[in-house]
Amino acid sequence: MSVFLYQISTTAMAPHFRLLLFSLFLIPSILFLSHSAKADDAEEKLLQGINSYRASINLSVLIENKNADCLAGQIANQFENQPCTNTTGANTVPGTENQFPNFPQLLAHCHLNVTNTRDGVIMPACVPNLDSSLVLSNFTQSQYSENLNSSQFTGVGIAAEEDWIVVVLSTNTSDGSYATATNTNAAGLIHKVGLHFHLLSLLLGLFLMAVMS
Repeated sequence: MSVFLYQISTTAMAPHFRLLLFSLFLIPSILFLSHSAKADDAEEKLLQGINSYRASINLSVLIENKNADCLAGQIANQFENQPCTNTTGANTVPGTENQFPNFPQLLAHCHLNVTNTRDGVIMPACVPNLDSSLVLSNFTQSQYSENLNSSQFTGVGIAAEEDWIVVVLSTNTSDGSYATATNTNAAGLIHKVGLHFHLLSLLLGLFLMAVMS
């Protein structure tokens, strides 16, 4: 009798267990994809806005630089969870910008070195909920506008994390090109590893649910 009851109990629990298991894989993946889509949308809108701004003052548009993109992502990660204040981002007093002790490691992650980044510019901004109109004005109507008004810069990398969005400007000279000796696609691949991991988790959850059904 006890064996029979145990079998009934485990049989009844099986659907609930499968649902729980599936949820453990599905929910984090959905949240990650939603966050990633929001960040991508903010990055795309900012790039369009910056290039429209530059076109309005007769400057060439900025071309996406994959290595600058990678570094922007690394810098954005450093700012993650830091609150927006009146002295952060575009409001930072010149000379008091954040200094990252691990900056050499951030460069190495993107296969960069100080030599070919010294003429580049890193511009972080903090905007609650990454409101697109406010994001753009944080760059075009702040101290950052001086860099956007310069013909010296020809390339750009943009990355967003939480309420932070980082723009990295590059030049077409050796001291600011953000060029590397390795395949520049490597930086883009590294940036996408997290997304691939969550997609694999989702597929694994679906597979486990199919096997246990």
